[in-house]
Amino acid sequence: MTVVLESTSPVVTRPPSMVERMTLIMDTFGGSKSRLLLEEIAERSGLPRSTAHRILEQLIRLHWVEHDRVGYRLGRRIHEWGARENAHSDLRAAAATWLHELALRTELVVHLAVLSGAEVEYLDKVGGRRVMAVASRVGGRAPAHSTSLGKAMLAWLPPEKVDALYVDGLPASSGPGPRTMLELHQELSRIRSSGGVARESDECVTGVACIGAAIRGPEGPVGAISLVGTSEMPLERLAPLVRDTAQRITRELFGSRW
Repeated sequence: MTVVLESTSPVVTRPPSMVERMTLIMDTFGGSKSRLLLEEIAERSGLPRSTAHRILEQLIRLHWVEHDRVGYRLGRRIHEWGARENAHSDLRAAAATWLHELALRTELVVHLAVLSGAEVEYLDKVGGRRVMAVASRVGGRAPAHSTSLGKAMLAWLPPEKVDALYVDGLPASSGPGPRTMLELHQELSRIRSSGGVARESDECVTGVACIGAAIRGPEGPVGAISLVGTSEMPLERLAPLVRDTAQRITRELFGSRW
């Protein structure tokens, strides 16, 4: 008869990673107004009190959590993310169908972005199998003055607002784009006179070219779209299609009157 002996060795479980522990702590808060004591956070998360305290201190430094005499609560960074998502949700919803249609018709990568200071922030990126070949990412940023997205939006701002974004002049660049404020304003004037289509080639990324157009509301540009190709592609022939798509998104947002 064969006797099978059960192992008496303790089962070793790996401790949760730092990301998992941070998530456990963030999940203890019931909402934006929830306030908790350290002991409550430790109990709800299942983490040792010292571990919870150490991670909370890091979250406070990064503004994910705030602490006062009443207890801990979610910090301003959470609220900023929520506000930003709400602010752009209508734009993303209005653009979604048209972005996919443009990507299907051209078989190129399409971007949706907004102006954030002197940078563009990418809100959406579509293009099927080609998407991974383009280095941009949703949530990422790029210099406005060296992207077709940014120039398309800057073109419809008052000149003094453009100047206010670059009080110290344009950042140094090795690309072929504008290098002085005079050159930037001259290019923005050309964009307006050509119906609002902006172009760039090798300015932001070597070997990459884009054409873009702004989505304009009653108070100015609220976003922009762009098509991405290589420097050798004849993107100019697609300019009317990009401009028309931006206008369709504008009408989706503001109605046929605009």
